[in-house]
Amino acid sequence: MSRSPDLTQLTPEQLRQLAAELMTRVEQQDQVIQSHDHALQQRDQVIQQRDQTIQQRDLKIGQLTHEVALLRRHRYGQRSEHLNALQISLLDEVTDADIAGIETELEQLKAPAAPAEQRQPKRLPLPPELPRIEVHHEPDNTACACGCQLKRIGEDVSEKLDYTPGVFTVERHIRGKWVCDQCETLIQAPMPAQIIDKGIPTSGLLAQVLIAKYADHLPLYRQEQIFTRAGVALPRSTLAEWIGVCGVQLQPLVDALRDTLLTEAVLHADETPVPMLSPGKKKTHKAYIWAYASTAFSDLNAVIYHFTPGRSGQHARDMLGKWSGKLVCDDYSGYKASFAKGVTEIGCMAHARRKFVELEVSGKSQIAGQAVEQIRQLYEIEREAALLSSEVRHEVRQSRSKPIVDALHQWMQAQRTKIPHGTATAKALDYSLKRWAALTRYLDDGSVPIDNNRVENLIRPWALGRKNWLFAGSLRSGRRAAAIMSLIQSAQLNGHEPYAYLKDVLERLPTQKASAIHELLPQHWSPGA
Repeated sequence: MSRSPDLTQLTPEQLRQLAAELMTRVEQQDQVIQSHDHALQQRDQVIQQRDQTIQQRDLKIGQLTHEVALLRRHRYGQRSEHLNALQISLLDEVTDADIAGIETELEQLKAPAAPAEQRQPKRLPLPPELPRIEVHHEPDNTACACGCQLKRIGEDVSEKLDYTPGVFTVERHIRGKWVCDQCETLIQAPMPAQIIDKGIPTSGLLAQVLIAKYADHLPLYRQEQIFTRAGVALPRSTLAEWIGVCGVQLQPLVDALRDTLLTEAVLHADETPVPMLSPGKKKTHKAYIWAYASTAFSDLNAVIYHFTPGRSGQHARDMLGKWSGKLVCDDYSGYKASFAKGVTEIGCMAHARRKFVELEVSGKSQIAGQAVEQIRQLYEIEREAALLSSEVRHEVRQSRSKPIVDALHQWMQAQRTKIPHGTATAKALDYSLKRWAALTRYLDDGSVPIDNNRVENLIRPWALGRKNWLFAGSLRSGRRAAAIMSLIQSAQLNGHEPYAYLKDVLERLPTQKASAIHELLPQHWSPGA
């Protein structure tokens, strides 16, 4: 142990040197302590984040477990006498799909903590009379690591049901077993990953079921009848389970499409009512489907549907998030809060024109025809400028459309002073005059459309669907339908045949990296890619 120096024997220079050494030691010790404290803080943060993740996961598992218990109670419990046989059948389809979707989510949530239980599906053999197509899976290399040549000793065969419109076939996946006589090493090619692990449907059959339900609006009981006539009995409960699983597996792709859409500077928005019957309820109530779409002038062709239990403006704010672009919409008050937070309102000239067309057709207004004619001139200019660049279109609007718009505004103001309050003509004029700033903002930006007709056309499939499936059976089923229809309609906007698109996506999705999910979006997908 070193003895402390006698400070009285040190020179001033030695004392200064000693003091400097002591200060250096103190600073080094402080750095070690700070580094240790920082490491402890980082460890505590990691532990806290892990605990929060586990708590959120456990909370979600609890919510889903409770939800599936309620659905099972409804599925196998007493039915309401207020529902007829068709309504009960449709509701059963929804319930089965919801249960399958929840169980898939639960398996995904529990996967990090414990491996999912391997369930052996119980199913009847596929009909022997169906044509078989053999798909062989063999190892890329049949040489053993010890240097010997492997010998094929057998194979495993699994059958999957495939479907092309009107025709069932069976894919026989044959995986040869190869063994080394010297070291007894056994190798076998893996089975390709599937959307439904160990299930019988191929991606083609799953795509057919989804397209038939969400594009052709065929309820599952009708699909069951069609499949039976084609030679295979597929219970609607099984079809519903497939749809529930597909809905969960496709959701990340829909989320990526939504994120891409919200990078657009200009969007269309519209909403329409959809009847919804929640399990256990005796009557339907009015839910809503919202549609958000890119414009015809954008390089992106996409639409996202959003299913909500009501029409509150909060649903629009939840969907748009921090987006602050230009929104083409009708005059629904639910968007007003978004306009107050930075979103720019773009009015729909077609709505304004429609007011005057109704008056002109009914013959109740002498000035309606004049308004329609002047608005027609604006649309004629738009048709001529449709294929121009945004910059040139802006110049055309400023030189040709703006004088017409200014003259129309002055004319409407002059006519309004002559029309009594409360008349149909006064209401039509007031509709345009009160929204004039929003209606004419398209003049200042060549990338902004004149009306909201694009998204109104994209929301029409839901009106057709209402006639066939009568109602949405639950909030979960409505959101699942909205997600899948977002992919189908976006594929069509990009010129893709939706069956071919979904078939390929369902085949590639199980092995697609999360970081490369954008490659499967409709605007990036190409056949055979």
